[in-house]
Amino acid sequence: MMKLIQTMSIIGLGVSFGVNPVLARDWVMLDASRAPQDWQITSQELGLNTDKPFSVSLRILHGGRQEGVAVIDIDTGAMKISVVPTRGMNVLRAVSGKVRLGWDSPVDEVVNPAFIDLDGRGSRGWLEGFNELVARCGYEWVGHPGLDQGVMLSLHGRAANIPASRVVLSIDEHPPYTIRLRGELKEQAFKQVNFLIETELTTEAGAQSFSLHDTLTNEGDYAKEYQALYHSNFGPPLLEPGARFIAPVKQVSPFNQKAAEELSHWQTYGPPTRDYDETVYNVVPYGDEQGNTLAVLYNSAGTEGVSLGFNLQQLPVFSLWKNTDTLGQGYVTGLEPGTSFSFNRSYQRALNLVPVVGPKEERHFDITYTLLADKDSVDKALRQVQNIQHDRPTETRNTPLVDIPKE
Repeated sequence: MMKLIQTMSIIGLGVSFGVNPVLARDWVMLDASRAPQDWQITSQELGLNTDKPFSVSLRILHGGRQEGVAVIDIDTGAMKISVVPTRGMNVLRAVSGKVRLGWDSPVDEVVNPAFIDLDGRGSRGWLEGFNELVARCGYEWVGHPGLDQGVMLSLHGRAANIPASRVVLSIDEHPPYTIRLRGELKEQAFKQVNFLIETELTTEAGAQSFSLHDTLTNEGDYAKEYQALYHSNFGPPLLEPGARFIAPVKQVSPFNQKAAEELSHWQTYGPPTRDYDETVYNVVPYGDEQGNTLAVLYNSAGTEGVSLGFNLQQLPVFSLWKNTDTLGQGYVTGLEPGTSFSFNRSYQRALNLVPVVGPKEERHFDITYTLLADKDSVDKALRQVQNIQHDRPTETRNTPLVDIPKE
């Protein structure tokens, strides 16, 4: 079987394999210099004999505030993963059978960042597009809006609303037929920041999981502060009354006084509750000898769940966001590995949670999301958590790490 020597761009081109299928390993799906168009490739067209046929497609949305948004759907044959290059290469949702990883936001369109003012709504304009399974937060800053060194920082930074400059799809020609979707994000401002974020989502034919592999490079000539947080959001069917969160916890503390009042049951979830709003807990996880750790959310019966695997050398802290308000308001929980908590950056330097990246240096962030499709899978993940905890104690702090004035 012949390979194409050059990368084949699908933008503005049709793909035809003739009588003898030709395996094309790479496709430029989006590029800042060209207009995109709808496109699809399947394992059958590539001549790959897989147990579960897979496909990758690109579609352009029209109408409303989603006009011009690109969505890439990766169907592994067991899970359909939707990625939004126009919105920071965020993962919109992942669906396997009747189980959906994601949530129901009142924001029902995939909003084009061109229609969002991040500095609006008291620097909370980020919320106008917030509906994804995974939203990248950072990379210049994360956290609540507010002044830091005389500069007003908007909610959770700009990464989630940066359109990718270039997106490349790669499909391996041999089992397990790894599918890689790479994107480039540029967070740049004259005299302020020059970050290149190379994102990569990987999965395999027949998989019910996917991994993110992101590389942050400081392209500037000066050292620069950075922060990263992966806002990973789940609603029903995994989130329900009696659902639980489990991780190997070294320390937990409430984000504010409201969270402190519910500290005794911080790992369990209640039903949709009017006027509940939200609570947040700051977690410092334990890791194994290599720093690897695991966070798990599972339903009340313990028959379905999701796990997040990451490394504490890259993402040392974790935020648990519980937004169990009404279904219409957004019944959702956020499992959020990060370099930092969700306090405004001005409060996090004293916590040593505002790291620095030197000129031309890189930082790497890797997270694996796995659907736990049955009780055996849930039980196996819980045993992994227990093995990492290994009878080590959990410190429960009754008061917030930071004394934040009430707004």
